[in-house]
Amino acid sequence: MNLHPLSLLGATALALLLAVGQPTAAGAHPLPVPAETDTAPDPAAGITWALQPAVDGAPDGRVSLRHRVDPGASVEESLALSNFSAQAATFAVYASDGTVGGDGSFDLIPAGQESTGGGAWVALGAVDGAAPRDDGGFAVSVPAGESVVFPVHIEVPADAAPGDHPAGIVAELLPDAASEVQLASRVGVRVHLRVSGDIVAGVRPDGVQATYEPSWNPFAPGTLVVRYDLANTGNVRLGAETVVGTAGPFGLLPDESPALAQRELLPGQSSPAEVRVPVWPLFLADGRVIASPAAVGDDEIEGALVASEETFTVWTVPWAQLALIVLVVGGVLLFRRLRIRSAARVQARIDEAVAAAQGADRV
Repeated sequence: MNLHPLSLLGATALALLLAVGQPTAAGAHPLPVPAETDTAPDPAAGITWALQPAVDGAPDGRVSLRHRVDPGASVEESLALSNFSAQAATFAVYASDGTVGGDGSFDLIPAGQESTGGGAWVALGAVDGAAPRDDGGFAVSVPAGESVVFPVHIEVPADAAPGDHPAGIVAELLPDAASEVQLASRVGVRVHLRVSGDIVAGVRPDGVQATYEPSWNPFAPGTLVVRYDLANTGNVRLGAETVVGTAGPFGLLPDESPALAQRELLPGQSSPAEVRVPVWPLFLADGRVIASPAAVGDDEIEGALVASEETFTVWTVPWAQLALIVLVVGGVLLFRRLRIRSAARVQARIDEAVAAAQGADRV
């Protein structure tokens, strides 16, 4: 996967604010902004910075750190923290476990949550003038227009499970202590760590539930609402495409929904999904949810990627059509009954007239 340094704008303390200062270095891309974030003047406006992989003391053009490692092995890397602004700025630099949000975007676990995966394996080396942080990493002041380069040591536990262990390293701008507005703006680099061993790749639709929503229009199909959780059952990250196929009894009127794409699922992660499929009501419908796994970006997956499926059955009672039939049949029966009554009244009058005429003749 062509991965990019992550960028996250958040806001805490007195207000939830959107930071204006963002990385402008090549390859820096923003991560999703939390939904609670509001826009407001940024006291740190004009501060622009980037965190990038480096070699020989300078950024080398990579957008992430990617390594395949054995259990018990270690990796040495370097990152460059660059301040492109016209004023000095102080940053907190630390590592954390990676995660993927519901929209498939890469992010880090919430602040204050302890790393238990790849983020816990990352140790940041010392930087001149840096101060250690209680919760890991360090804080460092970077002069205007300058960069600091620091080593990164990744130590993989000997008992590390095979597969992917996502992590990230971020540089968070620390606001001026005198500022009344406390906000958090951070950019970073994603760390891809794949521990060698038996690789298992698979996705599966779990907990499939289907409900039928009839249409009020008897000449239109109803809607089949299918909900499920798409789960990564393997130990490597995967993307997936999911389709929902339906058919009536004996395979009548088959239909299939457009493919629903899931950009990325981490090992052990699941993502809820909902698909709506038009279905003609034939009293009963059979369906299946088919999930086809796919490699993400430039990832290499050993072995074949096999699709999995879950089947379901749901009642699709044609209430609108039955109501229409009842109305039509009832209308026909009522019309016939009214005609019979009308004919009987006419016949009774004819009989009365004939009897009256016969009585007059006898007189």
